[in-house]
Amino acid sequence: MQLIDQAVIGLNNLTVKGRRARVKPEELLILLPTCLQAASCEQNVIGDLAHCLRCGRCRIGPLLELAERYGVKVAVAKGGRLAVNRAKAPEVKAIVAVACEKELRTGIFACLPKPVLAVTNERPNGPCCETDVDIDAVEQAIQWLTRTS
Repeated sequence: MQLIDQAVIGLNNLTVKGRRARVKPEELLILLPTCLQAASCEQNVIGDLAHCLRCGRCRIGPLLELAERYGVKVAVAKGGRLAVNRAKAPEVKAIVAVACEKELRTGIFACLPKPVLAVTNERPNGPCCETDVDIDAVEQAIQWLTRTS
């Protein structure tokens, strides 16, 4: 199934880029999974990203800095349904989503027709535990959708 998910994500990203979707920075939402947060972190970033101490133990801090630099919204969602609810907000016109293949595939279809550029997370500690993401890939997706560089 993971191969199918990867194919769906790849095809989706090509389609979004082919549509040449473009949004204002304030209309773009970066959706992050909770598993990016360090397991030992006691900060409740799900409730409020301002609680992130940006200590460098996980990717949440660097992603917040990236969002601030480009003037885009960012949210951490615990589970696919909450992520889709945030993505369906009327002020959100496009999404950069970070998650595992299964969650990305589901989210892409749930958010149609909004453009979603999907960035698969890396799982060096197994699924759903202290995952990682290529910050450059997230930045490239932001630049593509906002046409900034």
